[in-house]
Amino acid sequence: MFVVEGRRFPVAELSHLQTARGPHESLWATVLALAVALAFAATLTWRGLGGIVGATLGGAATFVALGAVLMHRRRPRTYELWGMYRGQTVLLFVTADERRFGQVTRALIRAREVARLQQPKPVARSDTDQGTAALGG
Repeated sequence: MFVVEGRRFPVAELSHLQTARGPHESLWATVLALAVALAFAATLTWRGLGGIVGATLGGAATFVALGAVLMHRRRPRTYELWGMYRGQTVLLFVTADERRFGQVTRALIRAREVARLQQPKPVARSDTDQGTAALGG
């Protein structure tokens, strides 16, 4: 049984496990676009209005870009584990911690291997077994 955040999935019923990364933080992309726009404005202003205004905008662009980088580091993309469960693709596990994600993923893969090995195998009957079965023996 794979249990995560109150949800239960029988390991034998999970298939097609896939890992993925979650989406980027949309605010991060917006702040980065603002930094690029400020840098562009600083370049144009430097030529048109002079060094002080351009330097001020350039400093603001640098500050905003640094904020975007820090924001991206504080909120990294998540790690996601997806799989098929009863015919539907479901998100099985999600975390921002790469180490924990690796541990959970490896544990689930090992559990699936153990479950597969414990399944009863069909018994192959030889020709002599079939002959004796037909004879009642």
